[in-house]
Amino acid sequence: MATGRTHRPATRSRGIPEATVARLPLYLRALTALSERSVPTVSSEELAAAAGVNSAKLRKDFSYLGSYGTRGVGYDVEYLVYQISRELGLTQDWPVVIVGIGNLGAALANYGGFASRGFRVASLIDADPALTGRTVAGIPVRHTDDLEQIISDNGVSIGVIATPAGAAQQVCDRLVAAGVTSILNFAPTVLSVPEGVDVRKVDLSIELQILAFHEQRKAGEEQEQQEQERSGGSAAPAARKGVKESAEQGPDGDVPAVMPA
Repeated sequence: MATGRTHRPATRSRGIPEATVARLPLYLRALTALSERSVPTVSSEELAAAAGVNSAKLRKDFSYLGSYGTRGVGYDVEYLVYQISRELGLTQDWPVVIVGIGNLGAALANYGGFASRGFRVASLIDADPALTGRTVAGIPVRHTDDLEQIISDNGVSIGVIATPAGAAQQVCDRLVAAGVTSILNFAPTVLSVPEGVDVRKVDLSIELQILAFHEQRKAGEEQEQQEQERSGGSAAPAARKGVKESAEQGPDGDVPAVMPA
């Protein structure tokens, strides 16, 4: 996903590349599903297939964690769940505020996956006085006038913006000034933030447009193949393979970051 500022160097603690960090949640989701089925170990090939990456890339990613698996046995599922959770900071409780409680904000508030992944919705905030005091997902909505106090009282460092585009930058500025250093932006606009603040932008329309591009290309290739078959030729399979690979990869050749199912 795009961010609203210049990226920091592509490393994390212990030199883990940003591309690897972006794939860790994919591995964690696949491992959690295995853990829920009481599967004790998993091979790199099986886990890579479940996460949607190739096994060589997975083994390289895990080498940054100091986890190499056991030949003939594979990786210990429970240990990897712990390892990745710790690396992602999910072994502690992260209070989150959601600003903008329209249809999208309310849907996010009702999303049951936050708590199981180490995130606690500390407060719901909206500028509409008519929403103040209403309960969404068991949490009372508070007015934006209280934003700074809410962040201070709850020690919030992560904010979610689900406001209309026109209000997003002002909300962002107030969140940052109040001490928020990480923002998940659902508003259809690019945010400007100072150095030291991370922004992740989620734009479903952009993802759909990318899918539309690939659908159009596939349709064109199918038409070309049919024309070649009618003329007695054969379509080159490599072209179709190339489209599939590009659809599975992000702009830098890595799996694109998406919201977990």
